[in-house]
Amino acid sequence: MRVVVLTFALLAGCGAAPSSDDGAGHAETAATFPRTHRVENAVDLEGRPLTFDVEDGVVVASGSLGDDVVVRDLGGALVVPAFIDAHVHLSYWDVAAEHASGGIAVALDLAAPEVTLTSPPDTSPLVVLRAGPMITARGGYPLESWGHDGYGTECDDPASCAARTDTLLAEGAHVIKVPVEGVGGLDDASLTAIAQHTHTHHRLLVAHALTDRGALRAARLGADVLAHAPVETLTDETVEAWRGRAVIATLGAFGRSSAIDNLVRLRDAEVSVLYGTDLGNARTTGIDADEIALLARAGLDAAAIVRTATETPRRVLGLPRHGALGVGDAASYLVYRSDVHADPTRLARPDEVVLDGVRR
Repeated sequence: MRVVVLTFALLAGCGAAPSSDDGAGHAETAATFPRTHRVENAVDLEGRPLTFDVEDGVVVASGSLGDDVVVRDLGGALVVPAFIDAHVHLSYWDVAAEHASGGIAVALDLAAPEVTLTSPPDTSPLVVLRAGPMITARGGYPLESWGHDGYGTECDDPASCAARTDTLLAEGAHVIKVPVEGVGGLDDASLTAIAQHTHTHHRLLVAHALTDRGALRAARLGADVLAHAPVETLTDETVEAWRGRAVIATLGAFGRSSAIDNLVRLRDAEVSVLYGTDLGNARTTGIDADEIALLARAGLDAAAIVRTATETPRRVLGLPRHGALGVGDAASYLVYRSDVHADPTRLARPDEVVLDGVRR
């Protein structure tokens, strides 16, 4: 006999009015939420029925747990994987637990002191992927400004830059990040050496480049990902140079319409768009409604926005367990009982956040 823990009814399918976020009427509390359960009567972004089983925080084959499993009947609610924020600075603003509670399962920290690569894992539910410090020239960006406390690491020439790359990757860096413009930047030979050694380790090179010249230079020298949508209008040549690569949007970090226009053109050139907030410089934890609204202004509908924060970073960043809800994936998912298609900013207000099978 099945035990139904919770049943929710949508008043009018996906067009229902937003429900209260205070948890009123929920049969479970955080303490009693069943870590092993079945999700039923849910839908995906295309409105297709969605059912899956969760055991010990992992998605298992539907029906594999038998008929006596605790069932969570979601009453037709939308379920999507928990989000991936591809640009944060948690050493700059340590809010990992709050970020997770707001719907973020994974974050990519794109500049932090080297010690973060070898420090014990954080105890929050947020999975943090780290780049370590940016590799830069002596006294170069960001050492001459906000990053003087170890957010950059210096090198002098191709050989020393290659050695720094190898060291950071050996210490566990998930990607390597470099500035390609600013005070005292690295020369082309040094940046090329960094790119070659990064790719030898089958990792990605992320470039900080906000100008057209910087973005074109980054592409020519082997960068794989732009850390931000550039704020200076890109030429057609630069847009084409980035075809087939990736950009982390971070539209809210600069608030310029030119960044939105650039993102539109990069997306038209089949550049993969990743959701990212620049958390630390930005001061909103969880899913950022302003960033969602700016992505919508760039022409992304709710389904496309969810993809920028789930399946696209899963593919680009090579994540084996997040960004999808297939067998073997982490049981990290968001539940929505309002119509996110009519108003994508509602994506910033999930009714439930479940990470590794636990409701947060």
